[in-house]
Amino acid sequence: MTPSPTLLKYARQNTPRYTSYPTAPHFHAGIDGDVWAEWLGALGAEAAGSLYLHIPWCREMCWYCGCSTRATQRAEPVATYAGTLLKEIDLVADRFAGRPRISHIHFGGGTPTILTEEQFSAVMQRLRQRFDVSETAEIAIEIDPRIFTTSLADHLAYLGFNRASLGVQTFDAAVQTKINRIQPVEAVAGCVTALRDAGISNLSFDLLYGLPGQTLESCRETVATALELQPDRFSVFGYAHVPHMKRHQKLIHDDELPGAEARIEQAMAIADAVQAAGYSPIGIDHYARASDDMTRQAASGTMRRNFQGYTTDQASFLIGLGASAISQTPEGYAQNTPDVASWSRAIESGHLATARGVRQGGEDRIRGEIIERLMCDLEVDPDAIAAQFGGSIEWPELDDLIADGVITRQGCRISIADDHRMLARVVAARFDTYLQANVEARHSVSV
Repeated sequence: MTPSPTLLKYARQNTPRYTSYPTAPHFHAGIDGDVWAEWLGALGAEAAGSLYLHIPWCREMCWYCGCSTRATQRAEPVATYAGTLLKEIDLVADRFAGRPRISHIHFGGGTPTILTEEQFSAVMQRLRQRFDVSETAEIAIEIDPRIFTTSLADHLAYLGFNRASLGVQTFDAAVQTKINRIQPVEAVAGCVTALRDAGISNLSFDLLYGLPGQTLESCRETVATALELQPDRFSVFGYAHVPHMKRHQKLIHDDELPGAEARIEQAMAIADAVQAAGYSPIGIDHYARASDDMTRQAASGTMRRNFQGYTTDQASFLIGLGASAISQTPEGYAQNTPDVASWSRAIESGHLATARGVRQGGEDRIRGEIIERLMCDLEVDPDAIAAQFGGSIEWPELDDLIADGVITRQGCRISIADDHRMLARVVAARFDTYLQANVEARHSVSV
């Protein structure tokens, strides 16, 4: 299973993950709380959307982590944060003309399950008071199996949670030591059993490749063990080593990281194993059972991509709550300050904590849709997309990608070759007019 020269040629390129367009490095301070309040007010009383709640706390730091989070062993900071989150829910809801309909709620982090049962109850009660949460809403949560309990599983089910994503990463004990995440198989299996017994049966596992000391064989063994637990979905990500941005990653030694060829081999091995077990490939890094909603939407070309990655969420807006959370409306993107203290001061003083963002222009919407379809469907007709928006775009140079077999072109439709699906970010980047050489280094390698 040796990567082709083409994969090696392009996989080393640094590209955005394209969970937004324009991407986060182009957010700026011109989008503040006043602008965000305007955008919220423009959504209208009948607006239908989704909510994301960011919990930026963990019991300890995993050294590979690229999320906006911090470690604490104390209950007080988490309790204070949860109380301020209730106030932010009110502040945001007050900007709407009515009670917007909500079809998806996602708790991310950090470790959302660091909240107590009482804190979860308070937050969910406030959300249902201030928003019209659908009885069929998907309510999802990210879980650290190491601090999960049967009691919490039962309580989450009682509150309406129906989907969970488990941070598995790797079952290789030696690699776990190198990334400061000791997590026995028994902890994950116990978490799975508790969730299913409580009635939360829609489960996803996160796996990582490219970790320090990780090998092809350890990746295969991790997948084999994970398959025994039969999750509905897999999310498979390459470790992004950015110690200049995440200081705790300096505890991971560069010389222990797999090289580019080894990373690709690991990604291919995981992909082969989960597909052999009957999971369908979704976009560039997700896999789902044939019966899963994500597989059906991928087949119909209606799957979406946002800051949580691939999603079945069809809502017209996404409201981010909590420090660093990002929101999206038809006007553009708005992000809360990542500093918990600054976020808290703003909310406690009755102000929205928006620190930066970007407004989407007409061409941004066209290019954003082209990029999203490439990332989700692996094919797109750029001119047809532009026509839908009543505009046009200048095509980028694609001849090298065609010559190398990364994409094919028939008329105005371009398609990414199935054996090069992991290079979708490279293809998408050709349509990104904001991507400049001085920004490129901020992004991770494509594979």
